Amino acid sequence: MQFGKISIIGLGLLGGSVGLALKKRGFRGVISAYVRRKETIQEAVQMSCVDICTDDLKAAVEEADLLIFCTPLGQMCELARFVAAHIKKGAIVTDVGSVKECVSSELESVFAEAGAFFVGSHPMAGGEKTGVLAAKADLFQKAICVVCPTSNTNPDAAEKVKQFWLELNTQVLVMSPQEHDLLVSRSSHLPHLLAASLSSFVLADEHGEEQRLLCATGFRDTTRIASGSPEMWRDIAICNKKNILTSVENYIEHLKTFACALDQENEAALLAFFKDAKNRRDGWKLPASTISSE
Repeated sequence: MQFGKISIIGLGLLGGSVGLALKKRGFRGVISAYVRRKETIQEAVQMSCVDICTDDLKAAVEEADLLIFCTPLGQMCELARFVAAHIKKGAIVTDVGSVKECVSSELESVFAEAGAFFVGSHPMAGGEKTGVLAAKADLFQKAICVVCPTSNTNPDAAEKVKQFWLELNTQVLVMSPQEHDLLVSRSSHLPHLLAASLSSFVLADEHGEEQRLLCATGFRDTTRIASGSPEMWRDIAICNKKNILTSVENYIEHLKTFACALDQENEAALLAFFKDAKNRRDGWKLPASTISSE
């Protein structure tokens, strides 16, 4: 790997997993991390996921060749302005955020003024547990990672970010921030919204304890992701507002089609609805090899 020092800004599940993955693959440089809480420093020591963990942001990022923002989206811009004043010229900056257009538009100019290069990325990996103690060295194994250059992106920096994720054994897909945000509004953001909504509705106090007792495996599996970080998902919803609203509206229309068929007791339409869903789900699989789409 061509970086001497890698700085991870925000050491939760994703940031910690980046550190563990680098160590597992024998990275010989220095891995530093910035955290807000003193407790996280002790947890980082316990996990042995980085070489240096500090709540001094300047110390964490100085002389870093690659910086990775692993904070909630709402924190990135403020932190980026501080970081830009302390990084070396030519440094490459990326992130792991679930929304790309708003991040790229904000951070690209901030780091360009500092003589550094920002390239947005999004590893499609995670879990409902948060914090560095949930980090896993194999979290990114075979996961899709989207790299999102813009018309202003330095080609060499984009290639280095792509190679970084490939070396962590992800499958890299290259697309514009706008295309990424539209697609994940359906495949990632909408499912989380549905899981959260279902959890809130079904487990409401007015439905009583008996309702909770009748929530079994199907409910558990369907709502697992609702346990994710509320702060992170609030930021995602705000940053990708337009696409999420469109996806919600389209999904409501899809449900209305089902409701109409059920109201009319249209057995053929109901069977087609469930058969089509089964066929699409059974036929869906992640690609077996790295994809690159310009």
